[in-house]
Amino acid sequence: MAQSLDDLIKTSQLPVFVDFWAEWCAPCRSVAPVVKQLAQEFNGRLTVVKVNVDKQPDAASRHQVQSIPALMLFHRGELKWRTAGAISYPQLKAEVMKVLGA
Repeated sequence: MAQSLDDLIKTSQLPVFVDFWAEWCAPCRSVAPVVKQLAQEFNGRLTVVKVNVDKQPDAASRHQVQSIPALMLFHRGELKWRTAGAISYPQLKAEVMKVLGA
């Protein structure tokens, strides 16, 4: 069985970046390439997860997602950063670098 999002956040040795999105959400589609670029650049240093809020409403509710895209970064089980709405790659990378301590 697949590991739950909450289990992954609690047990991952790497920081976990979560993108809460939906297929009908235009800003979600615009931020998707940014999230993909992040996953590629930080491969091995960051776990990137996409959560479709229509298919996993409980996960969205538990993380108090009120608007999408909702982007969150967890490290050692703690929420370190979150934002809602589309964000540029340089902004996103800067937030990730703060958490990674780079």
